[in-house]
Amino acid sequence: MTAQTVADAAGVSRSSVSRAFTPGTYLDADKRKRIREVAARMGYQPNALAAGLKGGRSHLVAVFVGNMRSAYDTEFVTALVGELNALNKWPILIDGGDQSTERAIHQVLRYPLDALILRGGSMQSELVTQCSKIGVPMISSGRIVEARGVDNVCCRNAEGARIAARVLVDAGRTRFGFVAGPEKLSSSSGRRSGLVEVLDQAGLTLIAEAKGEFTVEAGFNAAKKLLRENTLDALVCANDASAIGALTAAREMGIAVPESLSVVGFDDIEMARWPTFDLSTVCNPVDEAVERVIWLLDQRLTNPNKASETILIDPYFVPRGTH
Repeated sequence: MTAQTVADAAGVSRSSVSRAFTPGTYLDADKRKRIREVAARMGYQPNALAAGLKGGRSHLVAVFVGNMRSAYDTEFVTALVGELNALNKWPILIDGGDQSTERAIHQVLRYPLDALILRGGSMQSELVTQCSKIGVPMISSGRIVEARGVDNVCCRNAEGARIAARVLVDAGRTRFGFVAGPEKLSSSSGRRSGLVEVLDQAGLTLIAEAKGEFTVEAGFNAAKKLLRENTLDALVCANDASAIGALTAAREMGIAVPESLSVVGFDDIEMARWPTFDLSTVCNPVDEAVERVIWLLDQRLTNPNKASETILIDPYFVPRGTH
């Protein structure tokens, strides 16, 4: 079904059909109504992508979401999609959980994207360079990508961990353990460094640590091992999902929280607020991060040649019932 088909059926010109579906263009009201009625009856819809490209925008935004291992990623992407939709931009989500990721990104770059937003996982430097060469603006959220034309939004991860560590040290905790996230993620290493820095300043050391995967199950297994092998009175986790797993492990082992053990997470996901967990944590504000991503996107589309910009988000401690 084409615009010309509708024009023939309605007895009007092809340009009249175009004007009938273009806001702000002049067309007799009765003619516009007749054209739209004929189009609806015939099942015709104008090609929004083609129309957008005439104005220089496709309104398509690719979002590389990694493998969504973290509940924080899910909350972030949900909020981001809502904000993009409100701006009449349509996200294409790319999963990063398997070997098809690189192929998927190469395929999506064949489309005239307004931008590419990197939320989770990592992207090869060759792909970052390719985006730059073909003029696709890129915004990285959660980790800093140093490249021309790439803007960044990132939490001050080390500072968030420092804040939590000071709260625990001031409460008299002295034997600390740490449940890390995936090694390749800078958020986990940054949070560990902030914790260790405060412990050094207090004359304390990190007694034990274990690798995790930013999941409840990984946090549960890591905490069970740490608590079985060490006497700890504070367990700092690299994210809330790990902390919820750790809290569950402590309860299963009969360790009183927070009387004998403090458990603190990072991110302040919705589940952390549930009365079942009431998790003390560091807030990595989703709404502010998404707002900054949208602002950077607008700035980049307005001025494609502007210098790269990095915005750092300030975290804060959320005291609840586990510290």
